[in-house]
Amino acid sequence: MINVTQTAQEMVQAYFEGRPSQPIRIFITSGCGGQQLAMALDEKKPTDAVFTHGTIDYIMETGLLEQASPVEVDYIGTGFRINSQLELGGGCSSCGTNGSCCE
Repeated sequence: MINVTQTAQEMVQAYFEGRPSQPIRIFITSGCGGQQLAMALDEKKPTDAVFTHGTIDYIMETGLLEQASPVEVDYIGTGFRINSQLELGGGCSSCGTNGSCCE
């Protein structure tokens, strides 16, 4: 299940004001801070789970959703935060975490 807080819903609706809405994909990305869940505009695929909040579809690959569920999208001050059951992390030794991106 993908839950979207009221604040996050309002921020997404504001983003789409004056333009057509598109599905928002939740996926795993990697960077200096390690793996994390992120969001981007995308098209639905047959392997996706779809959850509609307001007029917006949130999509996630079904296998990833099964591992991560429940997923919650929230908006905190300066950006979106996506929480799940996944234990993500890693990153650079220079930023106090470990991983291979800075090696």
